[in-house]
Amino acid sequence: MHMSLDRRQFLQVAGALGALGAFASPVALAQALNAERMSPWRNWSGVQSCLPAHQLTPKSLDELVSIIANSTGTIRPVGAGHSFSPLVPTDDTLLSLGYFSGMLGHDSATHQAEFGAGTSMALMGMALNEVGQGFINMADIDHQTLGGAVATSTHGTGINYGSYSSYVAGLQLVTAGGEVLDCDASRNPDIFNAAKVSMGALGVITRLTLQNRPAYRLRENMWVAKIEDLLADIDKHVSENQHWEMLVITHSDYALAVALNETDEPATPPVNKAESGGNEFVTLLEKLDKYGSDFPAARRFLLNNLQHFATFDERIGESYEIYSNVRSVRFNEMEYSVPAEQGPACLREILQLIERNNLSTWFPIEYRYVKADDAPLSMFQGRDSCAISVHQHYSMDYHNFFAAIEPVFWKYNGRPHWGKLHTLNSRHLKQLYPQWSEFAGLRQSLDPQGRFLNGHLRKIMGA
Repeated sequence: MHMSLDRRQFLQVAGALGALGAFASPVALAQALNAERMSPWRNWSGVQSCLPAHQLTPKSLDELVSIIANSTGTIRPVGAGHSFSPLVPTDDTLLSLGYFSGMLGHDSATHQAEFGAGTSMALMGMALNEVGQGFINMADIDHQTLGGAVATSTHGTGINYGSYSSYVAGLQLVTAGGEVLDCDASRNPDIFNAAKVSMGALGVITRLTLQNRPAYRLRENMWVAKIEDLLADIDKHVSENQHWEMLVITHSDYALAVALNETDEPATPPVNKAESGGNEFVTLLEKLDKYGSDFPAARRFLLNNLQHFATFDERIGESYEIYSNVRSVRFNEMEYSVPAEQGPACLREILQLIERNNLSTWFPIEYRYVKADDAPLSMFQGRDSCAISVHQHYSMDYHNFFAAIEPVFWKYNGRPHWGKLHTLNSRHLKQLYPQWSEFAGLRQSLDPQGRFLNGHLRKIMGA
């Protein structure tokens, strides 16, 4: 028999044979060829991945408890994979709560509603609206599951509004020992307060009750203005608008400002979110960088002149429709929250650093405000905060860019977003959180063997 191989095919075959030869026993070879073992997991941006031995999706609470009791090694709950930090990866067991989803109940008098932790947030706004409720605030991305968004203290913007975690009124937690704990302000209050932001380190949260409000509409206004003019009037912008943020255009003097305010006016005609103002703006910036990055002066001139033709239509709709946006361009992200009053100074220093070192980036910097809360590991624990997010297109290396900027956040006593990329470990983190030791002690008591800790969480927790 004659076999003809080109160079590429030869390398593929040789690589496969080499890999097979590396296995020292039939047992190792059988394990490698196991179909379940060979099913990889990857996050939204592609920066995190793993090859877990088991990917399980329990259909009931009893099955979940049995899995935890009978499995060995590390267990990591997984949602929609929208975190950029390595919270999920494990070689052992990935646990999806896909069957723990949907609205489980609601109370019209208190405006509270209970959902399964695996519910996609993209489906929750409509479900709440149908029973006359709405989120008190929302993030601008709704790809996450409810459990994942709460576990990482995901947030929107507004000086009078906290993160999702601050609106949790109750939750159910399954511990490493298989105990099912119902937690709220009166039942297991210490566990409840800690579990509101826990990164899945205390156990598996199966359901959450949210404090909501009556359904409402929002009006969205967007405009381009000079960064310094926006910062000079920052107190006015954040106090006169319910929700205000800006997307700062790097390598320019301008930013896109976004204001959301409640209204009783009728909804405007629906638009294709993928082609709405914010997404078109980012796509335009990408094209300008592609053709202008080699000519910094020309690029700056073009970016500064966006103001003359960048106009945006006002939008009015149900709150959940206006808050969320389609993010069709993939990226990696680092975000820190600094004391609210330090936000402008921190942003200015980051922009000066990017310009001085001509750092390669074109994604806008997101600048938002979040109200203080009391969850021990919340980035907003005990202080009103300004959240500043830097991004890099998924096809571009982010390491040098983020490494240059991260020390600026440290200078301003910044706390990293748990779902975003950062390099801090427990030695640094315990200095940023007054109740760090209390959380660590509670985690140790609930999971003494560290069943829910992967390598990243061990580094964070110092376990």
